[in-house]
Amino acid sequence: MKREFRLTRFGDFMRVRRAGKSYAHPLVVLIVKSNALSTVRIGVAAGRSVGNAVERNRAKRRMRSCIHRQLPSLVGGRDLILLARKPIAEATFQQIDLAIQGLLERAGLLNKQT
Repeated sequence: MKREFRLTRFGDFMRVRRAGKSYAHPLVVLIVKSNALSTVRIGVAAGRSVGNAVERNRAKRRMRSCIHRQLPSLVGGRDLILLARKPIAEATFQQIDLAIQGLLERAGLLNKQT
């Protein structure tokens, strides 16, 4: 993911976690907070409940890949955090992709395609 689309600072993560609106799925949690920029910034996290370091990194790579495919159709001016949940370790890529796409639709972050 390109640098301008990354959410990296701890303070930014905490701001989004505290004041953002969350949308839950059994595999992934999406937290959304508006920002003053015209672009979307995305942060990805996986806690120890997901598994060991290899499993956490695999989960984060898969989530980044899924969200990267959705970047052109995302509404700007938002900060997003994707949090992996424990069942993501056994999920297929297609299941993760559908979960993230469903969360983005529920949050109203996808541009309407005509």
